[in-house]
Amino acid sequence: TPVGVSIIDAHSGGIGMLGANINIKTDSDQNKKEEFQLSQSDLTHRLALISGTSSCHMVVSLDPVKVPGVWGPYYSSMIPGFWLSEGGESATGALLDHIISQHSSYAELTTQANLLNCSIFDILNNAVKELSIKENVPFLALLTKNLHVMPYFHGNRSPLADPHAVGGIVGLQLSQKGIEGLARLYLATIHAICYGTKHIIETMNANGHKIDTIFMTGGNAKNILFVQEHANVCQTKVILPKEKEAVLLGASILGAVASGVYENVFQAMLHMNNCGEVIEPEQGEIELYNRKKNAVFLRMYEHEKEYRKLMA
Repeated sequence: TPVGVSIIDAHSGGIGMLGANINIKTDSDQNKKEEFQLSQSDLTHRLALISGTSSCHMVVSLDPVKVPGVWGPYYSSMIPGFWLSEGGESATGALLDHIISQHSSYAELTTQANLLNCSIFDILNNAVKELSIKENVPFLALLTKNLHVMPYFHGNRSPLADPHAVGGIVGLQLSQKGIEGLARLYLATIHAICYGTKHIIETMNANGHKIDTIFMTGGNAKNILFVQEHANVCQTKVILPKEKEAVLLGASILGAVASGVYENVFQAMLHMNNCGEVIEPEQGEIELYNRKKNAVFLRMYEHEKEYRKLMA
């Protein structure tokens, strides 16, 4: 019985997504895959974002690209024949869980979710929308104009490679109470995670990569607010795979190659990867807003380093 080689779970997710062709949008297009054939260089413009408890940010290249604070490059460690650079955020889903569960309204939130038979994230996402209507803001992110989160509650993996970095929140007020107050803090935390992704992408691109598209899978990819804000902050489209469990699909691809159905992993990816929903970034006023928020995000880390020096 043929057995495919084992692989790291996040790497399997990359194999399960990066070969999808965004030009194939209908079932009839599936019969024309050869007309839309991707080249190897097409894959080098794509970031595989596997986001769950923590997040992995992976990009492949045809030649080795060294990026400070990013693991690699490793030859053939994910897709045979390609070099892999891998960044990451140490706490993403875990950070959201921490922020939510520590809030005084957590018990009320879980009670509502149980009564409505939905997730706590459904409640919070709806609360964010209602808050935006109440405050009449042109876009959701404006709700966190004066609330900033530094997400390094478990250190920074990339691109700072600083295990001693810590998290922080600036802009708390006594008036931020109830589920409404939690929703605002939840949104600010999502933004912090997004700015972390932006920092990783910009560092990768500044050192030779050419990322222009994000492919996302994992538990956080099921949260449309999380996905949309990544598109907005990074100003790039985010593509969700048709097969939501892309990590499992990646393992299936390795099995298909081992059994001889496809000649190699790259060819198997081209045939077995498919696009699902495509999320486009909002543009206009939100772009300037996110540039300002990103400047605050980067400055918060520099300030935190100064505090450590003062207390040394």
